[in-house]
Amino acid sequence: MSVFLEMGGYGGFIWPCYILTLGGMVWIAVSSWRRAKAAAARLAELGMEKG
Repeated sequence: MSVFLEMGGYGGFIWPCYILTLGGMVWIAVSSWRRAKAAAARLAELGMEKG
């Protein structure tokens, strides 16, 4: 297992990149979800004003 984590001596460079990438993907997903939720609420609000 330690050989896998070391990745031929490059583990110190590879694992932080994986962590940053995963963090960025989570951030994008959460941000998109929040914007979609806000847009849906705004659309519902506009629909109420019309009717």
